[in-house]
Amino acid sequence: MSHHGQPPRLAPTPQDIETLALEALSRLPEPFRDHLAHVVLFVQEFADADILKEMEVDDPFGLTGLYTGRPVGQEAQSGDPPPTVHLFRRPLLDEWVETGVPLDVLINHVVVHEIGHHFGLSDIDMHVLEDMVAS
Repeated sequence: MSHHGQPPRLAPTPQDIETLALEALSRLPEPFRDHLAHVVLFVQEFADADILKEMEVDDPFGLTGLYTGRPVGQEAQSGDPPPTVHLFRRPLLDEWVETGVPLDVLINHVVVHEIGHHFGLSDIDMHVLEDMVAS
């Protein structure tokens, strides 16, 4: 029996992904952390059809994460849903396998980017933020 390459890695569970995402959120600097104190995290297998349509994404594997919440600078209204980070497990695993990037680094990247868009950050800002969050 010949063994090729790595032993099979078990696919990370939604719980694993949630844990890594919460860790990434907890490492964000102020003022992000303060603003995201109430953020709700969902891990789903894929984005649903409505989300894909709204984001103009044809392939369910094309969307790894989504942040929903009132853009910063708008006053929160009572009755607003809390800000939400959705992470989509199957596209994340796909990217993880394809890129060979450690899963925690990939999750940091997606979380920072979803939040960064919401805060109106440029890509350069996001790289800086990502470096800060990297453990």
